[in-house]
Amino acid sequence: MSVKVGLVSHGCSKNLVDSEHMLYKIKQKGFKIVKEPGLSDVVVVNTCGFIRDSKEEAIETIIELGKLKAEGRIKKIIVTGCLAERYRDEMAQQFPEADAVVGLGDQERIPDIIEEVMGGKQVLSFDSKDKLEITGDRIISTLPFFSYLKIAEGCDNCCTYCAIPSIRGRYRSAKKEDIVKEAEHLAQNGVTELVLIAQDTTRYGEDLYGKSALPELLTELCRIDKLHWIRVLYCYPERMTDELIDVIAKEEKIVKYLDIPIQHCDDDVLKRMNRKSTEAELRELMSKLRERIPGITLRTTLITGFPGETEEQFERLASFVKDTEFDRLGCFVYSQEEGTPAAEFEDQIDDDIRAHRCDIIMEQQQLISERLNSKKLGKILEAVVEGYDKYAGCYFGRTAADAPDIDGKVFFSSKRQLSVGEYVDIEITETLDYDLIGEVTE
Repeated sequence: MSVKVGLVSHGCSKNLVDSEHMLYKIKQKGFKIVKEPGLSDVVVVNTCGFIRDSKEEAIETIIELGKLKAEGRIKKIIVTGCLAERYRDEMAQQFPEADAVVGLGDQERIPDIIEEVMGGKQVLSFDSKDKLEITGDRIISTLPFFSYLKIAEGCDNCCTYCAIPSIRGRYRSAKKEDIVKEAEHLAQNGVTELVLIAQDTTRYGEDLYGKSALPELLTELCRIDKLHWIRVLYCYPERMTDELIDVIAKEEKIVKYLDIPIQHCDDDVLKRMNRKSTEAELRELMSKLRERIPGITLRTTLITGFPGETEEQFERLASFVKDTEFDRLGCFVYSQEEGTPAAEFEDQIDDDIRAHRCDIIMEQQQLISERLNSKKLGKILEAVVEGYDKYAGCYFGRTAADAPDIDGKVFFSSKRQLSVGEYVDIEITETLDYDLIGEVTE
């Protein structure tokens, strides 16, 4: 009887792509993939180890699976991903319920490791993570019409609060021709929305071609006929060149949406974070983007409670958020991560103050979002159908101004039956804080 394998994927979209590659390899080996981990013989847990909350979530999953294993409901547990990579020396000792701990560089060996643990072996497997190979060999786990495409791995930015460079290694780009080939493969298999991801998409190609090759890559991807939307996430502000802005403005398939994580605006805080921008430069960039790309949706992420952040510096950040009026914004409480320079900084901020400041920013953003959404009343927006809510009696989906999983939804009625992945024009009839309500126009 075939071994049944379940996979639990934690963390970011970059981790999800890794999970999709592992699922493909597992299926190719002849194992049966099951969606419910509790019905598996072997469960692979692809963990996140970025910040405290994500680590705790992964640990809770491992403990819960350990209980199922003790009850005899599952047989083996394999732990991989960022948590396994970051704490390779401690994982086996701390989690005896894990039959294998596998580093990022050895994820391609997951099928062999499944055989080894089913044969009674205890496995610790860590290999180099210097390579990044892009292939179309994935089992897409998102809705069938969209897919993430990881164009680079690792990070060289070395922000003082971030453990990613020590976990995932130096920045390394995939070859442009390999990325285009995978995008073509995805498009041939029904993907119409492509979401480009990396720790820093704007650095793409510097290690291979001596300069940022993102504008050239985007231009080539826009030539793929069946792609309808191309979305770019995680752009660093200092690398938003005029060439890149021009390509985004010119190419119709590139949605006018940019995710630019700035983390803060105060010059001193940015310097302590090892970020390269200043408040003046950030203000100038946001103005330039709105001028050069009319109607653009700007998204950012911020950190509150970074070590030494004074009340005055926080108020500067709050004023910046009010002035800039980002269309989308996420705010995170600073997480003191061992092994990072910032963890050793003096003047660590009290947890309650960090959280309170985060709440203030998000309350501000809620009002901004409500105000910006109200301006869409009566407008006709293109949206993609994601499903039908039988309890609400309406369809739901996203506009081009909303990235998968992180932004709002649009809920809408239609006189005809719609299909998931279909693009429709919707007249907005009502607005909420973060979501929209409308009806399909004939």
